[in-house]
Amino acid sequence: MSKRDYYEVLGVSKDASPEEIKKAYRKKAIQFHPDKNPGDKKAEENFKEAAEAYEVLSNAEKKQRYDQYGHAGMGGAAGGGFGGGFSNVEDIFSSFGDIFGGHFGGFGGFGGSRGSNRHVSRGSDLRVKVKLTLSEVVHGVEKKIKVKKYVACKHCNGTGAKNGSAHSTCGTCRGTGQVTRVANTILGQMQTSSVCPTCHGDGKIITDKCNFCAGEGVLRDEEIITIKIPAGVGEGMQMNVSNKGNAGRRGGLNGDLLVVITEEKHPELVRDDNNLIYNLFLSFPEITLGTTAEIPTVDSKVKVKIEAGTQPEKILRLRGKGIPDVNGYGKGDLLVRVHVWIPKKLSNEEKRVLEKLKDSPGFQGGPSASEKSFFAKMKDMF
Repeated sequence: MSKRDYYEVLGVSKDASPEEIKKAYRKKAIQFHPDKNPGDKKAEENFKEAAEAYEVLSNAEKKQRYDQYGHAGMGGAAGGGFGGGFSNVEDIFSSFGDIFGGHFGGFGGFGGSRGSNRHVSRGSDLRVKVKLTLSEVVHGVEKKIKVKKYVACKHCNGTGAKNGSAHSTCGTCRGTGQVTRVANTILGQMQTSSVCPTCHGDGKIITDKCNFCAGEGVLRDEEIITIKIPAGVGEGMQMNVSNKGNAGRRGGLNGDLLVVITEEKHPELVRDDNNLIYNLFLSFPEITLGTTAEIPTVDSKVKVKIEAGTQPEKILRLRGKGIPDVNGYGKGDLLVRVHVWIPKKLSNEEKRVLEKLKDSPGFQGGPSASEKSFFAKMKDMF
């Protein structure tokens, strides 16, 4: 099933301000909160969908990429979680709890079981370049790339504790990851919350560190990641593969993998947005008498009839032989630009033939006023 437009999901316009986007997301999150809709799978999916939309539209870089390329710019990895990079609802609570004053799960009387304020670390994003051939750009491709990154330590399951269990609940914050202080001011009592200084927001104290990761919960390793690249991507386009960046410390969230697209130059075809351009060079006799030319396309070759008297710089359009739009809005064309190849050296016999022809009626005169105007327009196009 195709994804809905993120702006439609949140019910905002494309020129909505960050505050309007945040307000719209808060409204949707309250409406579909799992505690308000227990056992309702549809509500939970809507909750995730709203979080995914907000995760993109609240980030200036991701929003710009989405506005330009749509969902294709967000990318995707085989076997990954849903597009926002959250593997479950708990990840959403951890990431966006600040929108609700740090009590995401406990607002509005919806129950406090999800309202943990424990600090969750996030791994850093990674950036890689992927080079595509023109054929891969036209048809889309699935690439497997090897990425050096931090992954969760297998020996402690990413906890940083020996055997994954050598830890205890922090006595300072009692496992919440935060401490609350009440201070008397001239305005009355003020309550503030901050990250626990003892466990640094983890909520747990490691009693015996893992010998393999030294208590960090992550190790340097390699991972082969499968990336599905849609047809129509372009040079410099950046795709976001959620949850495939560096692993977070001690069970934290993974960062994202940012894939930058580069294109290999085709030996004969030149890309111009979604169109392709081919420069066809013909001899003077061919363009004068007419001929049949073989034109290369991305996957094969096609024969095109060149009418007698075709003028230099004429554009022949082969519809639908270009590049598909990355957002699915049709395909571009293959534009064949006709050129005349003028020989630099002639034999004496060839010179005598041309001398006889240059004064004949068929070689006199020039283009009409309308033709001159047409050629000028064609020249401006390039």
